[in-house]
Amino acid sequence: MDPLFDPADFRIPAGVAHVCAGGETPFLHRHDAALAAYARDKSLGEPGRAAQEAVLARARDRVAAAWDVAREDIGVCASVAEGVSLVVESIDWREGDNLVVDPDEYPSVVAPAALQRHPRIAIRFARMGDPDAVAAAVDARTRMIGVSHVSYLTGERFDLAPLRAAADRAGALLVVDHTQAAGWLPIRPHLADFAFAATYKWLLGMTGTAVACWNRARQPHWMPATAGWHSLAGGTARPDWQGGAVALLPDAMRFARGNPAHAALYVLDGALDYLGGFEAAAVARHVQGLTAALLARLAAAGIASTTPADPARHGASICIAHPRAAALSAALHAHGVWAWNGRGRVRFSFHGYNGSADVERIMGALKDVGPC
Repeated sequence: MDPLFDPADFRIPAGVAHVCAGGETPFLHRHDAALAAYARDKSLGEPGRAAQEAVLARARDRVAAAWDVAREDIGVCASVAEGVSLVVESIDWREGDNLVVDPDEYPSVVAPAALQRHPRIAIRFARMGDPDAVAAAVDARTRMIGVSHVSYLTGERFDLAPLRAAADRAGALLVVDHTQAAGWLPIRPHLADFAFAATYKWLLGMTGTAVACWNRARQPHWMPATAGWHSLAGGTARPDWQGGAVALLPDAMRFARGNPAHAALYVLDGALDYLGGFEAAAVARHVQGLTAALLARLAAAGIASTTPADPARHGASICIAHPRAAALSAALHAHGVWAWNGRGRVRFSFHGYNGSADVERIMGALKDVGPC
């Protein structure tokens, strides 16, 4: 398999297998011009702000088209953690209420609820890949099921349909983090009440902004518990703070309490334009062709992976649990394989700029470095 994207479009050094998209993707060269355009517009005074808002609007349109939702369903926030926090804070939690998550769920989905004090929220664990376990964990006091579409830890991909059914039985929200899926897997957030995605991984953007999707058809009356000047209706006009309810923006931009990270949005707009040049299904096929190939090669070499072998049950990452993961990752890096370390595992993540040669380089490097 040759790369689907031209590796020359990215800041990838020659002779390197860049397989750490689950942590950070390489920068597109076109982002240099995007950042220069932001610097130009930022310096133009009030017309420059209008130009920045136009880029925001265009990026929202691109996400909405890719995710098959209305533009009004798409907003931005600083991070997935901020977006989930806004949802958690908006729930009228009562003593004894609970949140259900996978035991290995990413902290950004769990921490906003785990740190709430008044009242404390019970955290219940269930393997999201086991619908029966989820059904057993959910009860009438479950207010939210939180899940990453693809696990950052193992690379396992979860079927969202049974989670939606479990949430409906309890009258709970389903909140989905698509970070490990968006950009290589077609995203259809219709099953979620709220969906988020960081943009600095497979979406080829940078840190500073995340996508926030508010399913207004499922939650038409949702309101965050906090706001800022940017999320208020009526622009910068002074609201009647004493006269009653403060009006919020009618769409998902109410997730942006303050100024959006415009520089990151210029980069995201260019990244989405680039990704839009490829059929989404073709990107998914390419990526999963590489993951399947690596899993097969690892199995043949007797190297165990914590990632499910079934392509329908894994994402774009293949993970190897290792007691000295940091040392193994460093050794691989020295051999030209840029993987990602952390949480006791090494993760190899593929995107469109990868090809079969990267699989070969991974296997060769693993053979050369030994057990570390």
